[in-house]
Amino acid sequence: MNRRSFIVQIGIAILGIFFFGMYLYQPLNKERVDVAPVANAADLVRGHSPIFGPEDAPVTIVEFFDPACESCRAFHPIVKDIMATYPNEVRVVLRYAAFHPPSEQAVRLLEAARLQGKLEPVLERLLETQPRWAPHGRTPESVWNLLDGTGLDIARAQRDSLMPHIVGVLNQDATDIKSFDVKGTPTFFVNGKPLKAFGEQPLRDLVKTEVEAL
Repeated sequence: MNRRSFIVQIGIAILGIFFFGMYLYQPLNKERVDVAPVANAADLVRGHSPIFGPEDAPVTIVEFFDPACESCRAFHPIVKDIMATYPNEVRVVLRYAAFHPPSEQAVRLLEAARLQGKLEPVLERLLETQPRWAPHGRTPESVWNLLDGTGLDIARAQRDSLMPHIVGVLNQDATDIKSFDVKGTPTFFVNGKPLKAFGEQPLRDLVKTEVEAL
């Protein structure tokens, strides 16, 4: 075998290894982004669920959310940034997961604020003051004392928070938590597809995949 033939054969071998590696890589990459929706995905969005963003947006992020959860607080600006990135394509549906002791009262407050059209400012205030009303290891401050400047009629909200339909919201969301095997918060589904790995980047990647598929 002359030197030229030897070099050609080495080049062919290297190309073969390259293309074989690409063949192995593609299925793994496809598995990473191609996530199937959960079987009962239609039940992720209930008629009572608060919706942020366009009602008819083609990409739906469902967040199981505990207002007393520190991770939910940390993810809140991330979710808002995703909505700002895709203002016409993405909506967020909030599902309540009252895992922490102060959370039920906070959910009742949010639903009462919603009746007055004040859900968003009250939600922002609850997250801003979370260390005061949902602290770990010390007596919490009453959430009702932290609402000045939100425009909420507090006396009315306190009455409305006891309404039977709010109890129904809590009960239905608690049932769906079990149905979707939600163990912690925040738990996200994008167009019915669960995150395969928890984190900011997996959430952004799954949303981007769904938007680009439109």
